Amino acid sequence: MNHFIEIQRAEMAFVTRKGRFQALSDINLQVERGEFVTLIGHSGCGKSTLLNLVAGLLLPTHGALLCDGREIAVPGPERAVVFQNHSLLPWLSCLDNVHLGVERVFGATETKARQCERSAAALELVGMAHASGKRPHEISGGMKQRVGIARALAMEPKVLLLDEPFGALDALTRARLQDELIRIVERTRSTVVMVTHDVDEAVLLSDRVVMMTNGPAATIGEILAVDLPRPRDRVALAENPRYVRYRKQVLDFLYTRHGEREPEAA
Repeated sequence: MNHFIEIQRAEMAFVTRKGRFQALSDINLQVERGEFVTLIGHSGCGKSTLLNLVAGLLLPTHGALLCDGREIAVPGPERAVVFQNHSLLPWLSCLDNVHLGVERVFGATETKARQCERSAAALELVGMAHASGKRPHEISGGMKQRVGIARALAMEPKVLLLDEPFGALDALTRARLQDELIRIVERTRSTVVMVTHDVDEAVLLSDRVVMMTNGPAATIGEILAVDLPRPRDRVALAENPRYVRYRKQVLDFLYTRHGEREPEAA
């Protein structure tokens, strides 16, 4: 069976002043088309390193990564990344920031009018059409992240890679954007791989939660399948016994067996 994303015995080591540092060891993971997978673990366990391997921003020192049957060797528009830092250009409007990505991907094949339609539609999808003419300093942190997600979605990626996109936001804004992300993913049927420290976020959003062991030489400790109906409602799930059980399983792995401190939970 061909999986949409395949990570085969991947390892990642870095050369430092103190010598060779083994960040990841023997990572094996498959992600299916349309699946939402979350990577969770303590700081330093290599979550973002693994995401960067999938993005093509890093090359593994051993093993291979495939997306849709092709080896991942370089970054590509079929794998769009949203970081914790929104990375918007401050001198451009929200619409122009989104248009940058659209122009890069579709500039040679589509008219300027069609590209503008794509950019505007992406802002509409994340609820930011009203701020299309505003610059980043004129909008809130949560709104900036929406624009960053719109820029990624406008390129029609096969995979959406999220590196703690809500980590710097306050709890209420974070909750609103989590709900927004659920709606967007259900509408676009995107394949998503997301890094988070937040247990509740992982269980709420995911089809599977991939729990990483502590570094160095971190690897996948356990994978939890989250069998909860969609669309998901955070208020209804709060008292759902399966949700409570899944949350406890993740906390038990991270706190009891793989660390002395509890990870963040909303």
